[in-house]
Amino acid sequence: MSALLITFAALTAIIAVRYLATSALIHALVQRRPDRPVPPPGAIRHELTLSLASSAIYALPAALVLEAWKAGGTRLYSDWDALPLWWLPVSAVLYLVIQDAHYYWVHRLMHHRTLFRWFHAGHHRSHSPTAFASFAFDLTEAAMVAWVIPVLALLIPIHIGVLLGLLILMTATATLNHCGVEIWPQRFVRGPVGGWLITATHHGLHHRRLQTNFGLHFRLWDRLMGTDAMPPPPVMAGPDDGAGPKPA
Repeated sequence: MSALLITFAALTAIIAVRYLATSALIHALVQRRPDRPVPPPGAIRHELTLSLASSAIYALPAALVLEAWKAGGTRLYSDWDALPLWWLPVSAVLYLVIQDAHYYWVHRLMHHRTLFRWFHAGHHRSHSPTAFASFAFDLTEAAMVAWVIPVLALLIPIHIGVLLGLLILMTATATLNHCGVEIWPQRFVRGPVGGWLITATHHGLHHRRLQTNFGLHFRLWDRLMGTDAMPPPPVMAGPDDGAGPKPA
């Protein structure tokens, strides 16, 4: 039990520091943009409070799996030669696809009017989210989604290095998707590859409309279920108005 508590405390700190470092960096970069969001007073404090509390919720199942891994009770492995090298990218994509499907349906369920206030209202206090909103979940919501990756680690083999890379990627994309401005070129966001991925343009619309765009990584389930939406592309200024790019 003492080992579990130490692991839990360490993982809580690691998750919190990873969140703070990533969010603070992206927030600082966004502040240089003229189209950056201007959060209302107290918004960032609210996002920080929920995010740091959620760090402990995420740390608990992770600590349980980490202790199980030490005892040989998971499908995590550390030897690069234990499985074929082609399994490394396959396992990463498989984890992302399963997590995305789970989140789409849980997220959509949490938007039901009888559940919203208990599971998801805290996150949507950020109508114009900042980078600090990336982990700003109600504790009930965090408890519903924090177990997915740990459970997958019990069932589907994945190299520990690939898993760590996925966790870093998930933190970065969640932060970028909440930072309030689009970092990717519009030709990518609306192109044949980027058009299937969730970016700040897609997720920002969710914070304004609520009833569209429930996915986490990909737009597949939104498109299949008719909940996908995108704002019109930015309208460029005409040759004679000299105003530069304008929002639609």
